[in-house]
Order: sequence, then C-alpha cells, then structure tokens
Amino acid sequence: MSENTHDKLPIRMLHDRVLVRTDSPEGERRSGGGILIPATAAVGRRLAWAEVVAVGQNVRTVEIGDRVLYDPEDRAEVEVRGVAYVLMRERDLHAVAADRFQGTTDSTGLYL
Repeated sequence: MSENTHDKLPIRMLHDRVLVRTDSPEGERRSGGGILIPATAAVGRRLAWAEVVAVGQNVRTVEIGDRVLYDPEDRAEVEVRGVAYVLMRERDLHAVAADRFQGTTDSTGLYL
C-alpha cells in the first residue's frame, strides 16, 4: 500500500475496529478456470479478502496494509470520500495474510 493512499482519510478508528477496502466489487466473478460466474449464482457461504486501511488503538493483530479474510455477510459498510469501505471488529476477522509474518514462528497469521 502506498503511503499517501489512505493516510488522509478523515476518520479515526476507535477501540478494536478495523476499516477495510474489499479486493473486488461484488457481482460477476471468474472461476480459476476462467468461467464467468454471474452475480445471481447461488453459492455457499464464501469468505472474502480485503486490505486494512485503518485500525483502532486496541487492535493488536493486524496493521494497515495487511490483507485479511472476513465474512461478507457480517459487515457494516461506510462510504468515505466516495469510496466504499467495510467496518468490523478485529475479532470478526478470520485470518491475516501479510509479508511481515513470513519467516517468523507465527507464520500462518491466523487469528481465530
């Protein structure tokens, strides 16, 4: 994440809240084999990836720039300067995928 992309957000997160930007908009998507899956297709419960753009002072596990796995059904959306973000508690995150975990004893980055 570039330094100036989100550092000027007019928002300060409180407590254990995490603000994320989803990787892809909801709607049509492609399978691994390149097949187009329409937005109306029924799928089982599917988790989604997002990038952390802001964290509250009590967040201990994730940092700005981390990619996190979350349940899109358990979310609250907010729009800041025309960009849609998802607001959630740290405990609602399922996993963290970050380069800073590579080569450490806690390399999976899981937060369960």
